[in-house]
Amino acid sequence: MRIGFIGLGNMGSAIARNLINAGHELKLYNRTRSRAEALEPLGATIAETPAVAATDVEVLITMLADDHAVEQILFEPGKAVELLSPGAIHISMSTISVSLSRRLAEAHGSRRQHYLAAPVFGRPEAAHAAKLFVVVAGSAEQVEHCRPIFDAIGQKTFHPSEDAPAANVIKLAGNFLITTVIEGLAEAFALGRKFDIAPDSMLQVLTESLFNAPVYRTYGAMIAADKFEPVGFKLPLGMKDNRLLLAAGEEAAVAMPFASIIRDRFLTAMATGLSESDWSSIAHLSYENAGVR
Repeated sequence: MRIGFIGLGNMGSAIARNLINAGHELKLYNRTRSRAEALEPLGATIAETPAVAATDVEVLITMLADDHAVEQILFEPGKAVELLSPGAIHISMSTISVSLSRRLAEAHGSRRQHYLAAPVFGRPEAAHAAKLFVVVAGSAEQVEHCRPIFDAIGQKTFHPSEDAPAANVIKLAGNFLITTVIEGLAEAFALGRKFDIAPDSMLQVLTESLFNAPVYRTYGAMIAADKFEPVGFKLPLGMKDNRLLLAAGEEAAVAMPFASIIRDRFLTAMATGLSESDWSSIAHLSYENAGVR
């Protein structure tokens, strides 16, 4: 397929590389041009503007940091939304608000374009290995049309709804659950350390019995080792997702007290200089509160 791809951060670069390797024709735009240039030897072309990336393509994929970045690309001067051809598909893989996803669905629909919300679960190493989990919502016909794209980047694709914003709700809920796992693990390991239990031993018991799941193994290992590098997902991005979750909860009148606790953990971590750290580094706070750092 002819694909315009906008947003080449750690996740976007890995996804774009896998799409190129799968034989798709990519036209790349990134604000930092060098990231696009790194993929040029693989056969990708470079677009000078977001508008050029959206022109004469079958599919436009955006993988951007937040609502503001998506709004700039789609709706501000240059307006990629107006240059995407009728019948073309915009796949938004960004973690964005439910309200913006709804706005995108309406904007594309009014122009006879198609819109799929397709956020992904997985850290950069999973993106590099094409082992992401893709949650895509929108028209079943368009999802099937784009199946080769999703198969090239992930190990499994879920289609929970034809209402595109549903995928964003699931993504925000999933990230929220990850943060509660991180906080729970941090508190549990802090307790174990106070009783002189070797973190590796505690990790083995937990992940080889009740909690034998990737999220527990990945973050449990980081917390047990008290090592939060390489940074896969920066703490401010986790804070952003938490904010979007709470906004969705407020809109739907759903109280989410645990989310408010995690919000305070993020704020405290950022106030103590952890803004450039992985979001799992909130575990530092549990260690410090227990006096084991």
